[in-house]
Amino acid sequence: MTREMTVSDSIVVDTDADTLYAAISDPTRMGSWSPENLGAVVEEPRESAYVGMVFDGRNKRGRAKWVTRCTVTVADPGSAFEFRVHAIGVKSPSLKAPNATWRYDFETVPGGTKVTETWTDDRRKWPDAAALIFDKIVTSGKTFPQFQRRNIAKTLANLRKHYA
Repeated sequence: MTREMTVSDSIVVDTDADTLYAAISDPTRMGSWSPENLGAVVEEPRESAYVGMVFDGRNKRGRAKWVTRCTVTVADPGSAFEFRVHAIGVKSPSLKAPNATWRYDFETVPGGTKVTETWTDDRRKWPDAAALIFDKIVTSGKTFPQFQRRNIAKTLANLRKHYA
């Protein structure tokens, strides 16, 4: 079985693209929408996101807690925001390896802004069987694409609810 490497979903939010971009591109605020993320600490804070910005995300799933090191790869206000997760650990992001890329695209449409959230599995060197076993252990029986599909839907619904 070949792994599904990318999952994406969209929602229309009754707010302008610049406002949504500003909110989502501030990793300290992601915990307001995400079912797993609790926020982040930005290494060198500035007024807005920039390519190369590094932040450590705090995450929780059930009783498990972990930290990720992320780097912003796209910061196009009102249009797109993307970051790569490239280190992970329990108390600090000490295990360095490609993990995932998260991307948010913003498109002005009737009724507001279409926000598309995309997760890409960057564990390209993992054998499919090893990834499947690992995924099912840490997600209580799901693959990461199945699990992230649910997380993305919740994040987008929470975002729309916040701006309702």
